[in-house]
Amino acid sequence: MKDLPKLLKKIAGIRVLVVGDLMLDRYIWGDATRISPEAPVPVIDIARETCTAGGAGNVALNIAALGARCTVAGYIGDDEPGRKLTAALQEKKIAAIASSGPAQTIMKTRVLVQHQQLCRIDRESPPDSYRLDGPKIARQLNTAIATCDAVIFSDYAKGVLTEELVTRVTARAREAGKFIALDPKPKRKLAFHGLDLITPNKRESLQLAGIEWAPHTPFPAAEVCARLHELYGTRYLVITLGEDGMLLSASGKILKTIPTAAREVYDVSGAGDTALASLVLALAAGASLETAAHFANAASGVVVGKLGTATVTPKELIDYVNHQ
Repeated sequence: MKDLPKLLKKIAGIRVLVVGDLMLDRYIWGDATRISPEAPVPVIDIARETCTAGGAGNVALNIAALGARCTVAGYIGDDEPGRKLTAALQEKKIAAIASSGPAQTIMKTRVLVQHQQLCRIDRESPPDSYRLDGPKIARQLNTAIATCDAVIFSDYAKGVLTEELVTRVTARAREAGKFIALDPKPKRKLAFHGLDLITPNKRESLQLAGIEWAPHTPFPAAEVCARLHELYGTRYLVITLGEDGMLLSASGKILKTIPTAAREVYDVSGAGDTALASLVLALAAGASLETAAHFANAASGVVVGKLGTATVTPKELIDYVNHQ
């Protein structure tokens, strides 16, 4: 990417609104040297704990790490995980539009032993508990839409992104001429149409298209792209293929597949968030879809080389690309 510094400079002037499922990613780091006498499980000696923003919060962290400005909207409970989540966002100067209530802040706790994930413990309330509504929230969202360059819906199927919210925010953003992107979760069955970008993974793209796929057979890329454009009318479609890279499509037609840029895969946690944030920032800065995909691919390549939910800085990205 010859013009990477130029693109990063343009990105520094971008402002993004992220709407979606906020959560706290908590990590327990330790070691295991013996088996419990109570059950055939390892006994973990805890060395330290760390916390960071996850879900839509991780999308926001990736946007901020790349030098752009970000506002994130979602649910944050009135509890200790909520306070830690708020602090993690404030530390990176990310503004928050948050509703609150009796529901607990969504938290994913990962136990890592010698840098390997042993288990994950999820803490959350039913999806109906998480709502982003009310007159004050509506006013704040309208202001954020008016002042941003792009809107991202980050759906983790936890309940914040309702059909009514997506429809209302999309209408406002479209009226204001903003770039609109969605990272979808098919099981939520949200009605959306005419967005600028959606970024499903391979399995999600098949579910959205309603296409059955037999394992060990070629991925029906052309059929999936055509069907998704027919159903959702999205300008750009980027299907993340894991180790096989990214499939790019525009107006229902395949443009090309970009192979993965990752040199070493250590942890894929949050890599999709990095790809989404990077794609939207590059496109909002005026890059072509192919350039944006190469940019996002490189950013994801840096992140999967780190342990845990992570982000990438402009310096890391430049160093990575220079050593490709």
